[in-house]
Amino acid sequence: MARGQRTRCSRWATFAAALCAVALAAGMGARAGADATPGRHAAAAAPREYGCPILPADDALNRDISHAPVNPLSASYIASIGASLHLHADFGSNPSYGIPYVVVGPHQPRVPIEFSEYGSESEPGPYPVPLNAPIEGAGEEGDRHVLVLQAHACKLYELYSARRAGAGWEAGSGAVFNLRSNALRSEGWTSADAAGLPIFPLLARYPEVRQGRIDHALRVTVARSQAGYIHPATHLASSSSDASLPPMGLRLRLRASFDLAPYHGQALVILRALKRYGLIVADNGSSWYITGAPDPRWRDQDLDQLKTVPGSAFEAVSTGPILHRR
Repeated sequence: MARGQRTRCSRWATFAAALCAVALAAGMGARAGADATPGRHAAAAAPREYGCPILPADDALNRDISHAPVNPLSASYIASIGASLHLHADFGSNPSYGIPYVVVGPHQPRVPIEFSEYGSESEPGPYPVPLNAPIEGAGEEGDRHVLVLQAHACKLYELYSARRAGAGWEAGSGAVFNLRSNALRSEGWTSADAAGLPIFPLLARYPEVRQGRIDHALRVTVARSQAGYIHPATHLASSSSDASLPPMGLRLRLRASFDLAPYHGQALVILRALKRYGLIVADNGSSWYITGAPDPRWRDQDLDQLKTVPGSAFEAVSTGPILHRR
C-alpha cells in the first residue's frame, strides 16, 4: 500500500527481543525521576536511557503541552477519530505485541541497506543493524519496523518494511536520528513512520514507567487523517482534503478535568503523561491505539484500565500550522 495512504498493521515482536530490551535496560541504565502532577512541576530534564538523551529537553516531542491552547477544530478532530471509542495499549507483556527495539554498542558492524520504496527520502546505508535484530511482526506481514539505538553515538536507526537480504537488509524506507539534536527531516520526507517522526522516542517503554514518570509524548494512530502535517512531523499520510480529519503530528491532550482517582499503577503513569505531554498522531491505523515496546514486566490487567478512557476525554491542542507539502 502506498505510504501516503499506508495503514498501520500488526504489532508483533519476539520474546527474545523483549528479554533483550529488559536486559539492556538493567545493564545500561535508564533515566530516573519522581512523579509530578501536570502543571505543578519544574521543567523536566530530557529523558535519558542507555546513556543517551532521548532527544533534547526542548525537543517538540518532549514539550509539556499541559497549558497549550485548545485547537479551534478540536471537537471536529476528536469526533473524526472517535469520541466514543477508547484508548488501547498496543503493547504489553506478550512478546508478540508491540514494537521491539535493540540497543547496540559503538562497534556494531554496519551492513548494507537497500531501499525498495522510499530510497530518495531515506538516509543511505550502511546501518549498524544486527542481522538478528527483532522485526515487528516476527515474520508476519505488516509494517515490519526495525529499531536500533546505538549507545555512545546516541543515534537511532529505524527501518520500515524490513527484511533480511544477503549480507544486510532490504527496507521500504529508513531514517537516522541524532538523539542529541532537534533537527527535523527534510520537508515532505517520510521516515520509518508515516509522519516522518522517530518511533523509539514515542514508545511507551517499561523502564521509564517503572521509574514512575514518562517525560515525552506517546505515539498514537488514527483510522483516517487529512493530507497535511504539523511539525515536528514532516510527511502527510493521506490524500483527503477533509479538514475535520486530524493531520499527522497533531497533539492530543487528556483533559485536565479527567478524574484519575480510579486509576493505579502503570496505567496511572501513562495517563499522567497524557495530561502533560499528550499523544502525537504518527500513522494511520486503529484509532486511539497507543504504541509501546513489549516487555514481560508489563501488567496487562493494569494496562487494561486504559480501555475505560474514551476519546471524548481528549482535546486537540495547537502547536503549529498545518503544512501540505507532498
